Amino acid sequence: MSGFDLGGVDRTVLRGLVGKSALLTTDLDQAELSTVLTLAQLFADIDFAGVKLPLFEQELAYAVFFDNSTRTKSAWAGAAARLGMRPVIVDGSSTQVAHGETAAETGAMLGMNSHAMGVRHDLILGEGNTFMREVKRGIDDYLRDSGDPRRMPLVNLQCDIDHPTQTLADAAWLREYFPDGVEGKRIAVSWAYSPSYAKPLSVPQGLAMLLPRLGAHVRMAYPPGYRLLDSAMDAAASGARESGGSFEVFEGEGAMDAAFEDAHVVYPKSWGPHSLMLDRVEANRAGDQARMNEIEQACLEQNANHKDWICDERRMALTRDALYMHCLPADIGDEVSEGVMAQHRVNVAREANKKVYVIMALLACAKSNDLVDDLGQILNRQETK
Repeated sequence: MSGFDLGGVDRTVLRGLVGKSALLTTDLDQAELSTVLTLAQLFADIDFAGVKLPLFEQELAYAVFFDNSTRTKSAWAGAAARLGMRPVIVDGSSTQVAHGETAAETGAMLGMNSHAMGVRHDLILGEGNTFMREVKRGIDDYLRDSGDPRRMPLVNLQCDIDHPTQTLADAAWLREYFPDGVEGKRIAVSWAYSPSYAKPLSVPQGLAMLLPRLGAHVRMAYPPGYRLLDSAMDAAASGARESGGSFEVFEGEGAMDAAFEDAHVVYPKSWGPHSLMLDRVEANRAGDQARMNEIEQACLEQNANHKDWICDERRMALTRDALYMHCLPADIGDEVSEGVMAQHRVNVAREANKKVYVIMALLACAKSNDLVDDLGQILNRQETK
């Protein structure tokens, strides 16, 4: 079968993924998580071999973005196109949500003509993931009430809690970089200074919730005032207990150095200060744009108190010749030095490219009744050409 091994894909696990929308990585159990990552690598191997996979020809794949994006938009379009689908990117500001349309109504309206959907809604704590679940409810209610048999998975393209396609892509890259396994590797996930904007909490939270489940020893570091959501930290500790990994938090002066000490991997990434991110929730609910602007400025001023939180050559020398990771774009000269980025430029590009195949895996698992047979038929046809 063209040299691609489908035998490593567990059909029993796949059956449980049919119709499933994983809106947090914690929605996937350990077997499902492993299967998604295995499929992502399989899709990458097939793609690099130049094999087309028209699994869902002539189907429409909507993605709605309520925040800016380059890489995730590209990954969604690339994944959908590789599966034979037609990707459509929708700017969230062009929807009727601002005019009172509910999330469920948005889901029903877009779901009427779509076969898969992605959503990014990440800026306001307490809103993004809830919005996605309401969109999915609207889609499911419409399909049920209209007797429509279409299967419509929803993919979380970043919310206020998690960024599953990014962190699963990170995990896929780690599995490739460390062929002996991620278990036992020390991974520093650290706050880093950024002057650009108050970035969401979802990437560090997603890494905390996912990587300890892979058996990694994760060290989270941040200055005072930058703590993450308790629910995400509780999930990180629980995942570590179940896997044999560990999760530690370092806060305050010296925390970044402590997290980097003897690390195999470093992931320095800025995010907004906790209390001000909560203030943004209230300002958003009140529709107070002036207050939103004030909060953004206050976040940047608080960030500026910690300009020394940078991944530079001195800190990298504390590690075990660590792999540098970032979800991109990194603030070069602030989050990371030019020299460190130059050394790892190819690595972060390869990390980013994994997102295409993670999205392919999530969509294909949810949409195909028997993915192994469907893939086998396509690959066999390729052999006979």
